[in-house]
Parts: sequence; C-alpha cells; structure tokens
Amino acid sequence: MARLPWLVLFLPLAVTAEFRDPDIHFFDDTFGEFHEELARAREEGKQGIFIFFELTECPFCHYMRQYVLSDPRVQAYYREHFLNFAMDIEGDVEITDFQGNPTTQKVFSSANRVRATPVLAFFDLDGKRVARYTGRTSGVEEFLLLGRYVAEGHYRTTSFNRFKRAQRSDGGR
Repeated sequence: MARLPWLVLFLPLAVTAEFRDPDIHFFDDTFGEFHEELARAREEGKQGIFIFFELTECPFCHYMRQYVLSDPRVQAYYREHFLNFAMDIEGDVEITDFQGNPTTQKVFSSANRVRATPVLAFFDLDGKRVARYTGRTSGVEEFLLLGRYVAEGHYRTTSFNRFKRAQRSDGGR
C-alpha cells in the first residue's frame, strides 16, 4: 500500500473542485484610501467593507486564501455584499483610514487591535467595525454564514456563535 504524503492529512475534507485566485476574484482593487472606499461601497449598494488582516507567513491565513477565499460561492457572495480588502498587519504601505487620516497598514492594524492573524473584520458604511472574527473559519460554509450574519444585520441583535447555533437548529433557514 502506497503511503500518502503527510501534507494530505492536513487538507480539508471537502475541497472545492474549482480554485479561483482570491487576489483576482475575491479582493477588490484599492489605493488604500478607505474613506473613499466607504463612499464607493455606498454608491454600489454594499452593506459595508470587509478587511482580511493577514501575515504572509501565517498558516491560517494561507488556509483561508487556499480553501475558503478561493471558492467561487464565497467570491460571489462577498463581492455582492461587501468591498473586500487584504491588509498586511506588518505593512509599511501608506493608507488613509476611514476618517481620512493618513496612516500605515501596520498602524491601522494596531489601532484595530489586530495581534493574531487572520482577523476577519467587517465595517459598516460609516467605517465603524460591526463584527470581528479572529482565526480561520472551519471552512467555506462557516465563512459564508459569517458573511450572512453581517450582511443581514444579525450582528445588531446577537453574537455570531448564537447565530450559528440558531442556524444549525433550524436547518440554516
């Protein structure tokens, strides 16, 4: 019997058949002018802005990019409801925050209390953070549920964990 490489043991059980590069199909282009991105999100009828705070060497960030953000269903749902951006928490790239203040990716990440990665953060159309999830999701389904939690406004009345439990108990309706 042939032995499988050890890496196979760590692959998710249900990997999507189609991989689509998240840098092309998930993340939106930006010049880092986040106060302008808020105006764009309003104009395009989005519910807000999603920021994927990451580190290049982070294995959990890599998992999210490889197995979750690359999924066409995730890309379609998030593109419909949010503008989506990646942020290097150690980056020295200059950006402008939601209030129009110049800063860097590193300082912006610190101001949003990002210490571990990934952090999945959702901001409303006024630039106020409304939801945050630290770590990788269990997979595509949980990430889609997180998007629904924010897009449908459930964050206003319940925690994500309670929302997940309620979805399980009523079959996801």
